[in-house]
Amino acid sequence: MNAPIGPGPIDGSAQNDGSSSIDGKDAAAFRTIGEVANALGIRQHVLRYWEEHFPTLRPLTRAGGRRYYRPEDVALVMEIDRLLNREGYTIKGAKQALRGAKVALKQPVVSETTVANDGAGENNSDYTGLATALRGLRNRLAAALMD
Repeated sequence: MNAPIGPGPIDGSAQNDGSSSIDGKDAAAFRTIGEVANALGIRQHVLRYWEEHFPTLRPLTRAGGRRYYRPEDVALVMEIDRLLNREGYTIKGAKQALRGAKVALKQPVVSETTVANDGAGENNSDYTGLATALRGLRNRLAAALMD
């Protein structure tokens, strides 16, 4: 099968012929830097630059320094591309956003009812007031973004 001519999904979402991805490889297959660059529309030197600035982006390297991107590396490249090129983050901001996403996944989810019903009676008003203040801040931010 021929390599894709422009940017396209690696996960095969646009394929109907039974192959796992747009490049004919299994979704779990390793990809070279050229294959990732072609599939995502990102130049190879940009991927190498991102490897220097994002420590979590570490493709496997074989003899001769050839890079092989695992599926999780490709997913990370897609996320970095989204943050930098579509949402306008700086590299520093994208690093923080990626770090924050990992922290958010590791922290337990606490609902408002859990916070309101947890602890002694005198602490409930503190949590309720905090939740109210946070909701007000969220609403003000949403209104500012709508303008």
